Amino acid sequence: MPDLTPAAELARRNRMRFPNESEAYRRARQALLAEEIELRRHLERVAEQRRALPPGGEVTGDYRFEGETGPVGFEGLFGDKQTLVVYSYMFGPQRSRPCPMCTSLLSAWDGEARDMEQRIALAVVARSPIDRLVAFKRERGWRHLKLYADLDGAYSRDYFGIDADGGDGDQAAFNVFTRRDGAIRHFWSGEMGFESADPGQDPRGAPDLMPLWTVLDCTPEGRGTDWYPRLDYPG
Repeated sequence: MPDLTPAAELARRNRMRFPNESEAYRRARQALLAEEIELRRHLERVAEQRRALPPGGEVTGDYRFEGETGPVGFEGLFGDKQTLVVYSYMFGPQRSRPCPMCTSLLSAWDGEARDMEQRIALAVVARSPIDRLVAFKRERGWRHLKLYADLDGAYSRDYFGIDADGGDGDQAAFNVFTRRDGAIRHFWSGEMGFESADPGQDPRGAPDLMPLWTVLDCTPEGRGTDWYPRLDYPG
């Protein structure tokens, strides 16, 4: 990254002022602005480091899925793209209803899916039968997400969509794959979990994939601890 103007100097260039704000508010806000600039820069450094990863492991499993239009192999999930993002949805056959947190995330992604798919392929994989997945897709009003049933659970086992201890519980997983030079490889996965969580915080990755948290982090109430996204709302 080229030499950058110090964040504090960039913050001093800010001319935004709001009606009736106090000097104390402005001082604190300018200090926060410098930190926000540093955060933006750190996120970009991390993204550059991620993009520079050496080739990951080759995908050799015979993974089989059922989509809304029929059976498909792993390579078929790519369509005409070179990069594939797969989200493992916590909606296995042992669940009566899907995970509300996963559902909240995917509801946001449904509105972005067509934009994402200008550059990448996006697939949502779960272990429930495809008819069950499609029924919930209609209930939730999703229009653009592509849902796939993992027919034998092999993909979910290999790429951490099932409890790592060998149990039958679902785990949310976010994996990125590439198709380059005739080979399909794993590129990156979210690897933060309970082991890497900070005290007093739910396990979460960075950057956070949920727009919900990005918005709430900008409010005085923050994320809170006494509520949870719901699968349905009145009206």
